[in-house]
Amino acid sequence: MKKSASAHWEGSLKEGKGTISTESGALKANPYGFNTRFEDQPGTNPEELIGAAHAGCFSMAFSMLLGEAGYTPSSIDTKAEVTLSKQDDGFAVTAVALTMNAAIPGIDQSTFEDIADKAKQGCPISKLLNADISLEAKLG
Repeated sequence: MKKSASAHWEGSLKEGKGTISTESGALKANPYGFNTRFEDQPGTNPEELIGAAHAGCFSMAFSMLLGEAGYTPSSIDTKAEVTLSKQDDGFAVTAVALTMNAAIPGIDQSTFEDIADKAKQGCPISKLLNADISLEAKLG
């Protein structure tokens, strides 16, 4: 299985601008640029998209593992905070902090934490990233 996305860029780093699109059409020419990535201006950026991918991937992996253990979640809400840090040789994504709140009928805290950790370790996006990935999981 292969999925694809593309980016188009015009101009210099600081004054230039670009668009990000996905093959599926879920994102169509979404604008991004230096100001949306480094200056907190409205718009998307690669780190935000990685965070969305990681949150979605983790949530699906968690749901799968819950199902294998005989649980059906009422809801899973995950946020991924991606840290972009300046290094000696440029910038790097150095950490992802996952925060998840879930409602799962009949599960105990220990089982919940065990399954959440397995999902953090096993989701394909976690495996892709070479960053420190933390997880705060709340059963509610």
